[in-house]
Amino acid sequence: MKIARLIKLTITHVVVGVIGFALGIYSLPILTAPAPPNSAQLEKVSANSRYDTAFTRNLADSDFLHWGEGSVTIGPDFITFTGELSPGPDFKVYLSPMFVETETDFKALKTTMVQVGDVRTFTNFIVSVDSDVNIDDYTTVIVWCESFEQFITAAKYK
Repeated sequence: MKIARLIKLTITHVVVGVIGFALGIYSLPILTAPAPPNSAQLEKVSANSRYDTAFTRNLADSDFLHWGEGSVTIGPDFITFTGELSPGPDFKVYLSPMFVETETDFKALKTTMVQVGDVRTFTNFIVSVDSDVNIDDYTTVIVWCESFEQFITAAKYK
């Protein structure tokens, strides 16, 4: 009887620990995220954008934990996003020469892409584009979770 109770307690504590750990990984980026850029900042930065597009939730590998929804502008100096992303750690913005909407496709084409920068907020963002990156060489903007190799969202801009 004591052994069965000990096993039951061990299993329940491990399950609660795993759930707590997962919730911590999910919520920590939300708690530590800086304030998102406001609409005036987004308008100023996106004033010289060349392309407009949108992230949508209905992509093949987007799901209830990995998604983005809102408008995106791509310019030679900045990529801006007005909308919401699912929260998570270590999100990166990539530019790709081809549209992708799955993890498999992303991994297969990653060597042809350029990593533009980090996403630190989940409501609106501004990411600087390095001067050596020519946005006209690419067609798609992608948000990718580097830590867990998860596709978040993508949008074709040309």
